[in-house]
Amino acid sequence: MRNILLTIKYLGTAYSGWQVQANAPSVQETLQDAVERLFGVRESVVGCSRTDAGVHANMYCCNIRTGSSLPCDVIVRGLNAHLPDDIAVLSCRDVEYDFHARYDCCGKEYIYIIHNSHIRDPFLLGRSWDFKKHIDTEFLNEQAQAFVGTHDFKAFCASGSSVQSTVRTVKSFRVTRDGENVIMSVSADGFLYNMVRIMVGTLTDITLGRIKPDTIPEIIASCERKNAGVTAPPQGLYLNRVYYSGEEL
Repeated sequence: MRNILLTIKYLGTAYSGWQVQANAPSVQETLQDAVERLFGVRESVVGCSRTDAGVHANMYCCNIRTGSSLPCDVIVRGLNAHLPDDIAVLSCRDVEYDFHARYDCCGKEYIYIIHNSHIRDPFLLGRSWDFKKHIDTEFLNEQAQAFVGTHDFKAFCASGSSVQSTVRTVKSFRVTRDGENVIMSVSADGFLYNMVRIMVGTLTDITLGRIKPDTIPEIIASCERKNAGVTAPPQGLYLNRVYYSGEEL
């Protein structure tokens, strides 16, 4: 038996998220189907994280314990031949047998793309959030620095989460502009349910005047979800990088 680590990327528009769902297509199930066709046996695919319906991944990691002796380059080519066009396997490598894609992960980076224009871009349909009011990225970048550090982010966690602790350490938060697109990039040792989308929604609510500037520290301290902003829609969110060493993070 061996343990292989796959790095994939996917467009999440057609899926209910990563995790297998009873009555909806998921990235995990689609990948497991491809693995079964290639290996001749249905193997369990262990993902590094859940992602919501409509959320994308530029980098997603998963591991498979298997008896297959196929070389990694053959696995990459074979899986891509069996996968739909919106999922791609980027790499494959052998790892220690006890490696776990989720529990050995020490951090992640997400990006959120906002198309900041009065005119929609058809090529970004399902891949960004259309937001018409002009965003001052320099100002919002300054506001976002209040997220950096170790805090209790309970106010930025959607209901229904079963985590024991809502304390997380945000390593960096950047708000930049690329033409008509505003990109929010955040890295942390872990994220709560909908945490990035609520952070983004809070910053856009500051732009809209619904939340006063310089109040993010107060919102964090309140630990009350009602004090934070809206939950930004899923289609602008991308899991961008997965870290397996503290030095990388």
